[in-house]
Amino acid sequence: MIKISDKKQCCGCSACVQACPKKCLSLIEDDTGFLYPSVDNEMCVNCRMCEKVCPVINRNEENRPIRIAASINKNEDQRRESSSGGIFVILAEQIIDKGGVVFGAKFDKDWMVTHSYTDNKDELKVFQGSKYVQSRIGDSYKHAKVFLEQGKDVLFSGTPCQIAGLKRFLQKDYEKLLTVEVICHGVPSPGVWRDYLQYVRRPKGAGGGQNTVSLSLNETPSLEGISFRDKQNGWSKFGFVVRYSADQREAEKFGLSSVDANTEIREYHKNNLYMQCFLSNVILRPICFACPFKSGASHADISLGDFWTVNQYLHEINDDKGVTLVYVLTEKGSKIFDLVKTKNYELNKDIKYNLAFNQSAEVKYPPKKFWKLYKAEGFNCMKIVNRKIKPSFLERCIISLKSRFTRIINH
Repeated sequence: MIKISDKKQCCGCSACVQACPKKCLSLIEDDTGFLYPSVDNEMCVNCRMCEKVCPVINRNEENRPIRIAASINKNEDQRRESSSGGIFVILAEQIIDKGGVVFGAKFDKDWMVTHSYTDNKDELKVFQGSKYVQSRIGDSYKHAKVFLEQGKDVLFSGTPCQIAGLKRFLQKDYEKLLTVEVICHGVPSPGVWRDYLQYVRRPKGAGGGQNTVSLSLNETPSLEGISFRDKQNGWSKFGFVVRYSADQREAEKFGLSSVDANTEIREYHKNNLYMQCFLSNVILRPICFACPFKSGASHADISLGDFWTVNQYLHEINDDKGVTLVYVLTEKGSKIFDLVKTKNYELNKDIKYNLAFNQSAEVKYPPKKFWKLYKAEGFNCMKIVNRKIKPSFLERCIISLKSRFTRIINH
């Protein structure tokens, strides 16, 4: 049976929970906000199915891309609503046009991130855009298997560990399954995200500590929309946006206009407290620092990410509206990608264009020390963390020189 003695050995994909024939496994949240499987020993018959489907126990070999491309969606509306070049939505439309189903991560009614599915192109918008929170898979693997057994085409998108979990859960290949992973920096804590949602709904002038605000729902403004990657000021300088509807409930108390109840918080991503936590790697799942699913080891068909280094290789195509870096990892993925009508620019397969495809997250601040600070100070702890991890002047100069040198040798 699954027993998690070392949290670095669990990615939280939930394959074990969904595969258990006796339903004796459940996911329990720990004190850092991540879910881990827990076994009811009285119900367990020791069939070891949970171990058979675990992608951490049963690891895949790395899978080198057969093609790499820079891609841009020709539909400017779809591209604008996407985090980078808008390629996912085109792939998804291909599947739905064949009568298939698309799985992806979306916000639920409480603005937590969960996996769901649709067979309607008009509903694909909810899956677009990055969501820097580990999503709850729920029974998505089970649902995907039902559709596949019915002979439907299925596109399943997720992080590399979620794709690996799906593959282990299914236990066999399905010709009509297309798996699309996102190039993953690391998965942040849903518990910290829940704290942040409370933090942004606090009264104006309230402290930044985790437990300083306790409000009833009719005292707090409603949230109408969240974007981790708003492009109003460009793709490279994306913003973090929270949109409110105060419903005239003590609007001024929250710093909102009492005349116009609809307003928003818009911050440059590096100035936003939650994004600082994410980019500083302090709220990532422990396994993310030694991720076993890098370099195509999830065995996804296609991997999608931001082509942040586009200026070093194809600066002429960068209009600061977003360019997707596409790693095609299987022949099935290549056939589907050939059907996609986009602006494609083939790239050299031997160059590492996005380091997160190959490399795990780096520990920038001691995890135990951070969680102790966070529990005491809430988001105020980032003042201390940022001072400790900020690159020195010399380090910033070296980074700048490396970037310039790379740009020169590639032109």
